Amino acid sequence: MEEVNRSFGTWDYVVFALLFVISASIGLFFAFRNRKKSNDAQEYLMGGRHMHAVPVAFSLTAGFLSAITVLGTPSEFYVYGTMFTYYCFVYVIVGIVASEIYIPLFYNLGITSTYEYLELRFNKYVRVAGTTIYIINQVLYIGIVIYAPALALNEVTGLDLWTSVIVTGVVCTFYTTLGGLKAVIWTDVFQCTVMVVGFLAVIIQGCIRLGGFGNVWKIAERGGRVDFVHFEGDPRVRHTFWSILTGGTFLWTGIYCTTQTVVQRYLCCRSLNHARLSVYLNAVGVATIAILAGMAGLTMYAYYVECDPFSAGWVSATDQLMPYFVMDILYEFPGLPGVFLCSTFSGTLSTVSSGINAMAAVTLEDYIKPIKKDLSQRAEVWISKILVIFFGGCCLAMSALASNLGGVLNAALSINGMISGPMVALFTMGWAFPWINSWGALSGVIVGVGLATWVYIGSTIYPPSNEFVRKLYLSTESCEYGNISTSINYTTIAPSATPNFTLPTPPAPPIADWYAMSYLYYGVFGFVAALVVGHIVSFATGWQKPSELPPGVTIAFFDHPVFGWVPRQARKFLRCGVQYNEAEKSNLKSEKFDTVSMKSDNNGSVDTSKDNHAYSADTDSTDSTVKDYTKL
Repeated sequence: MEEVNRSFGTWDYVVFALLFVISASIGLFFAFRNRKKSNDAQEYLMGGRHMHAVPVAFSLTAGFLSAITVLGTPSEFYVYGTMFTYYCFVYVIVGIVASEIYIPLFYNLGITSTYEYLELRFNKYVRVAGTTIYIINQVLYIGIVIYAPALALNEVTGLDLWTSVIVTGVVCTFYTTLGGLKAVIWTDVFQCTVMVVGFLAVIIQGCIRLGGFGNVWKIAERGGRVDFVHFEGDPRVRHTFWSILTGGTFLWTGIYCTTQTVVQRYLCCRSLNHARLSVYLNAVGVATIAILAGMAGLTMYAYYVECDPFSAGWVSATDQLMPYFVMDILYEFPGLPGVFLCSTFSGTLSTVSSGINAMAAVTLEDYIKPIKKDLSQRAEVWISKILVIFFGGCCLAMSALASNLGGVLNAALSINGMISGPMVALFTMGWAFPWINSWGALSGVIVGVGLATWVYIGSTIYPPSNEFVRKLYLSTESCEYGNISTSINYTTIAPSATPNFTLPTPPAPPIADWYAMSYLYYGVFGFVAALVVGHIVSFATGWQKPSELPPGVTIAFFDHPVFGWVPRQARKFLRCGVQYNEAEKSNLKSEKFDTVSMKSDNNGSVDTSKDNHAYSADTDSTDSTVKDYTKL
């Protein structure tokens, strides 16, 4: 097999351009359609809270399947095998957690920013800390989401790097600014469809060349790629059933239950049941695309089983394998490589548009409105649009910075894992532990993020051995290098006049074993650390009295029907002194715009002076009733 040196043709660029034209047109359509509501901030940032579950589910699926996922997941199966498939169980678990705990919690409070909850439960300082962590994370991650796939496609296909970076950033900012959340969601629907089509094109053509997927599976099985039996308890092993199930659950719970990018979509649904349905449909969608990406990776491995382009030096990174494969097998079909290019950039567009819209929402709600409380609806809309443009520019600037960061790119891609665990702990301290006060919550999340970051930095200094990483064998025995011989004639190498001495590698310190933990456990470690510190500091500074908490900020977890077997008195005891009564629950759900007044007490809880819109869950006839799990 020889190296492939091809670039995109005219039809590929035409198809690529259509992606941006259609995406921008969706933004123009919603700007024109909603022109009479152009001064309505709820319409702009929350889609009027009347969105159906199906498009929201598509948007959730597309929003976190970035181009890094489109390029990286096939490479994961290609290099490491099929253990990644266990993530499909994680998506189901996280869907249940979001549906039964976080969606009712946020939806019944009627908040716009996820981090409003932190002020209701603790105080404004905890809210600002949560918002700041989120914005820094998003700007860093989105900048790399723009730059990394552009770099991979540039090196393999010849697509101009900075043209793709700038066009991506500008088009996302354009349609998000004009159309608001509705434009983002419906553009995500289109882009998610394009991603599926791109994967199917690669899988079908690859299987045609290899004689069907049955042959692909047999080749992958012989090469050790089909492997589902790693159940070791060693936390240093990169992927096992337990590391994916536990670490993956904390990672995706942080993403799907505490980040504004996702929660904003739940809250824009027309009813609580639509919000719940959207997360279950999303779990199916994410699992489907993950399986398609895995099938593409196995097909790619079967095709290159005797000549790995990465080991041969034809691509400089494994993330470039997928575009290289596309140019190899789809080049003879004008426009089809462009379809895959569209699927890659669809992941980028959906992630970027979702992120900048969410950052605009939390900045307005958490930074500006608490200071300037008398803003008109018109002013809020214009400020939101300016913020969208501002954050779009920040992400473009970050993508430019990413080009000079080198190895720091890996650190940025791991930041979700380091932050998710402590952020899940922060919200869990809010709804599950009514005695935690604001000092404990703030200290816990800061220490949790700090310790998880420390472990990650240590892993870059003392990287784990292949015994734990388990990178599988890749062959180059059938590669043809033109006139260059793959063997070395040692008789032509002149002996050195000075003998070479190789210094022995110093032994790694004992703590290197700690740094070798799987990246999936960063979030678990951060969660446990934040929870422990939160309890210690709360008890040291005077815990929060549960009976003084405002209604709706905690959850009677053991009153859920699944715990119906628990004795009544035991369930009452497990409420920890929080007063759940019918009047409070009814007050939170009965009116679409019910004002709940809150203010801060000495321990950081909130009980007056905060206008909070609580939205009912009975917008349509099918969702007329919300289950009350506090009944005994």
